This record gives sequence, C-alpha cells and structure tokens, in this order.
Amino acid sequence: MNPQNSAYDVILVGGGTAGCVLAARLTQDTDVRVLLLEAGTSMSGLPDSVGEPTAWPSLAATTAGWGDSTVVQRASGSPVPLPRGRGLGGSSAINAMVFARGHRSSYDSWGDHGAKGWSFDDLLPYFRRSETAVSGAPGRGTDGPLTVGPATAPNEILLACLDGAVEAGHPRARDISGGLEEGFAPVDLNIVAGRRQSAADAYLAPALNRPNLRVVTDAVAHRLLFDGERCTGVEYGADGRTHTAAAGEVVLTAGTIGSAQLLLRSGVGPEEDLRRARVEVVHPLPGVGRNLHDHPLATLVHRTRRQVPAPHNNHGEILGLLRSTPEVNGPDLQIIFVDIPFPNPVAPVTNGFTIGISPLRPASRGTLRITSADPDAPPLIDPRYFAEEQDVRAVFAGITTARRIACSPALADWGVEEVSPGPDAVDERSIGDYARRYFGSYCHPVGTCALGEDEMSVVDSALRVRGLEGLRVADASVIPSIPSNNTNATVYAIAERAADLLRHP
Repeated sequence: MNPQNSAYDVILVGGGTAGCVLAARLTQDTDVRVLLLEAGTSMSGLPDSVGEPTAWPSLAATTAGWGDSTVVQRASGSPVPLPRGRGLGGSSAINAMVFARGHRSSYDSWGDHGAKGWSFDDLLPYFRRSETAVSGAPGRGTDGPLTVGPATAPNEILLACLDGAVEAGHPRARDISGGLEEGFAPVDLNIVAGRRQSAADAYLAPALNRPNLRVVTDAVAHRLLFDGERCTGVEYGADGRTHTAAAGEVVLTAGTIGSAQLLLRSGVGPEEDLRRARVEVVHPLPGVGRNLHDHPLATLVHRTRRQVPAPHNNHGEILGLLRSTPEVNGPDLQIIFVDIPFPNPVAPVTNGFTIGISPLRPASRGTLRITSADPDAPPLIDPRYFAEEQDVRAVFAGITTARRIACSPALADWGVEEVSPGPDAVDERSIGDYARRYFGSYCHPVGTCALGEDEMSVVDSALRVRGLEGLRVADASVIPSIPSNNTNATVYAIAERAADLLRHP
C-alpha cells in the first residue's frame, strides 16, 4: 500500500469519531503504519467534565469545542452556534451521547447519485461491528468496542412523557435505536458505568501503544500535498513549526466542516469559490462544500408545579420517531424529552422540562466556503435552515403532537404549563414563525463531501475523492442525505466500512 519513499501507509487527518475508528482498525495489521493528526488536545488534555454525562450542554464553550457559528440565517436573522468537538474523540467527546441508527428508510436515497453498496442493509454489518448492545434486540451487535444501552434509571419526568406518548396513540418501540421501528422508547446512550464513552475511549485508547501508530495532537493541517493527480501527504503545523508527512494514502476524517475546509484550502473544490478565496485551483470539483445540511431543533419549554428530579444521565434519555404526515415513506420527525428547561425567549424557567422537535429529513441545503487558504480563518457555514417550507410544516406537525403528549393524563400530576412558545402560538402561521425565529442546531451537519458517482459527488462508492489518487474522505461529510436520527452511530459505521475498503481496495 505504501510507496518506498513514504513514512506512512496512511495519514488520517482528524482524530474524531471516524479517525479513532480507522486508527484502531488499520493498525490491527502490524505492517500498516498510520499517522493520526488531530488539531485539538490529547485525551488527558480535555476538560474533566467531558466524562460527566450531565455536563454536555456546557462542553462546546470549553477548549473541547471549535466555537463555530453559522453565518446569519435568513430564517432567524441571527447566526446559529454549531458545536463541534476539538480533541481526540472529536464530537463524540462533547455530544449528548445518543447512539441511534437512522430508520432504514432514510438510507434509501443514498444511491440517488450513483453510489453503490451504501444501503441500510449494506451498512448493517458495520453498525453491528461497532457495538455491544446490552438490549440484545435483533440485529444489534454483540462484541463491538462500544457498549451501548438505555439509561439504567431514566428521569421520572421523562418516563411520564413516554407514558403520555403511548396514551396519545403512539407505539411503544422495543429498540428505537436499531433503525427498524417507529414509536417512542428509551434510546441507547454512550454511557458506561456512569461515564461518557467516546470514540477515543472505546477505539483509540486500546491502540495507543501499538508501534505502528503515531498520534500527533495540537497539529493543524494546513494543506494537502499533490504530485500531479496523486495526493502524497499533508503539510501541518505543530509545536510552532511547519511539518510535512508523506503517505501512500491520505484519509480525511476531520468531519463535515473540517474535511471540506481542508480540501478547499488545498485547491480542491468549485473553481469560482477557490478563486474568490484567492486559492490556486489544483483540481476542480464542484461538489465540495455544497449539500450542507443539518437537523434544526425547535423546543417547547414547560414549567411544572411538581419538582423535577435532578438529572444524572444525558438529559435526553427517551425519544420518538414518527411521520409528519401519513404520506411520507418513513419517519421524518424526532421528538425528544429533556429533563431540564432550555433557555427560551418568553420567560425563565427554573423547574420544568423541554420537548425538542427536529425535522429529521430536511429538504433545506446550504454551503460551506472559505475566505482564504489561512488555516486559522474560520469557514463560512450556511446550512440555510428552514429555507424549504416543508421543514417548517414538519415542525408544526411535531409541535402539535408534542402538545398532545404534554396534555396527556400521564403528565397531569406534574402541573405542566407550556411557557414557550406559549398559548399565543396556536395556528400554523404563528407556530411556523416561532420555529423559524427560535431554533438551534441539533449539531448533526453532514453532506459537504457527498458520496456518489455523478459530477456533483465528491467521493465515489469507495470513498475516493473523484479524479484524484491516494485521497479519501470517511466521515459525516460523505453522507449525501442525513439519516433520520442522531448521526454519530452512522459515522461509526461509515468508518468501519472505510477500514475494510482501505484494507481490501
């Protein structure tokens, strides 16, 4: 795999979920030399609060996050914070620890642009390879590095919400994390013995002492190096100096923002965008940075007369997958019950809970662009949330459903009062206005290096960057259409499959 003059067989750029998986899997072969570059810190350098499940809402503002925001969104008139992990483990070290495959129907469109071998059934062996699922449900993994399962003792208010969903006519699923069911149930979490289990914990830590793996942290990739149409290595900054590393293959695992950003800084992308950023065009590829999309999250915040028990898990332990209308071909809405009241635009709430609503298969698409080749210059991130009206209609359907649940007999004893958006938002127009103005990112950006075989695809069915040799992308950026659930489990599966593709080209 490795040319004689290269120091490494594979360079991985990015030590998040995908990078940790690939570093661990590829170095199982003692003859394969791997360099893993991570812009953030080592595991020991992350804040102590990373391991505490209840602390995740504050982690994006620490050194474990990049501090990204979108450009001003037309829907809300404001930029939207877009948390992204920085450090070994990446976003798996700061996320809300929900581990759930998207429903199998949401993978049906992955082949629309010609990609082969990426259906739900194709990914199923890799989903299973990543996990040891304590539920024992059919189709789940039994010997993977991740130990995943529902919260051992969900918060009492969340159990009441689950009962309310069933009372409102929704099915009680057995395994809402498995990708086969609709309905409501406790979701699997990346929490083991009361602590977060990140990709670095489960995959990378057991591999760190392998002599064929070198990990360099605080290493910012500047650009990719090319010899004609072959990528030969990476230039990166570390210890105040500029370094170069050569490899037989370079794999970008820096995520939806980082991988597209590095391609663009290296002159790979839409010609017009590169020239505007004063970057020399090395390889025109019009799809880089396009197709950016994310799950927006609207919230209903409730006050309760009865005291909500103190949280001790991840706050959002129970969720539902449902359809916004009977006509859609699979679940396109998530409702998640949260045991703390989110900040809201109406009134502060000190004791209560939140119901989150997310359109899981958004039609809105945006872009990621750069302003220069400077690796310290932040990218221009524009998901164009709610640009398509169908995303607003899906939220309206979700809010209507959530209100029925909040008014169910199961929650009557809690003395529930909806504070935000409140009783003035009663029709589709007023609820739609609320959703457009007051929403956040669910922190699931995908799509900027989309998988496929047509001219707008960035990587082919084997994750190779189209028109180039020695370069692949293997992270959430290759997802052409976002799955109908939290995305981290899918990234694990993509990385597991990428390891097979690299071992058996």
